[in-house]
Amino acid sequence: MNRQEILNKLKQGIWSVTFTKVNGEIRTMPCTLKEELLPPARKEDPASQKKIRALNEAVIVAYCMDKREWRSFRVDNVTSMKDINDAV
Repeated sequence: MNRQEILNKLKQGIWSVTFTKVNGEIRTMPCTLKEELLPPARKEDPASQKKIRALNEAVIVAYCMDKREWRSFRVDNVTSMKDINDAV
């Protein structure tokens, strides 16, 4: 699965993404990039969700639904993705 395929899925809803963390640990993370499921921008920093950073094509930043925080994972370390929209 390539970066664009992962991004397209995350923009459609909530997915359980399983990947190997940099430290070797396996992590399964329910996450999304679907606009209506993302937290609102903080008032003190209206651009908090639109920060301009150097784009790293090897990494995807997504909103983790169980931690309620932005998290990232490496595209090459993704081992599986499961659609969990109906389970939530």
